[in-house]
Amino acid sequence: MVSDQARSGERRYARPYVLPASLEAMRGPTAGVVRLPRHLDWSGDAVYDLDAPGRMVDLYRTVIIEAATPDDLHAYLNAVVLRRLWSYIWLPRQIRRAWEAKFADLAALGALATSA
Repeated sequence: MVSDQARSGERRYARPYVLPASLEAMRGPTAGVVRLPRHLDWSGDAVYDLDAPGRMVDLYRTVIIEAATPDDLHAYLNAVVLRRLWSYIWLPRQIRRAWEAKFADLAALGALATSA
């Protein structure tokens, strides 16, 4: 038997995702090597060289998905860099929607990327 919830596509458990109050509150590093704490990156490869573009995208994706508090976002993400990378960061649909619903400039960047 399939529940009404399953038919509608809703999940019983949806992990809460963290959003910053404002993008400008995010003033994390923009260069150098960053080591994420275990609660953000438990993969064993928690060192990110921000001077390597691919690793910077990896760090942003990891922090956005795994952040437990806005402080995690503030400490490791930078608003200017986030705007530059936004269209390159793969995120689960529900996370991307939440960020773009709250921040119109990210939604505009996302729309530009999908229309290209």
